[in-house]
Amino acid sequence: MKIGIRKPSIKKSLKARTTGRAKRAVKSTVSPGYGKKGMGWVKSPKKAAYNKVYKKTSFSLFNLFKKWK
Repeated sequence: MKIGIRKPSIKKSLKARTTGRAKRAVKSTVSPGYGKKGMGWVKSPKKAAYNKVYKKTSFSLFNLFKKWK
């Protein structure tokens, strides 16, 4: 488990920004549970628990700059 600052990934950041609204719309029509709050706990509780702890124990480099404003 990572504790502390996360190393930013330019490739993943770019991928997240370019994944389009159309792709999400198609997924939500095919899968009724896609994008609904709490579905991660239903689908994969072990992964959801890990992600919750990870998000609380680590922080991004960009969060440091947000706090200074």
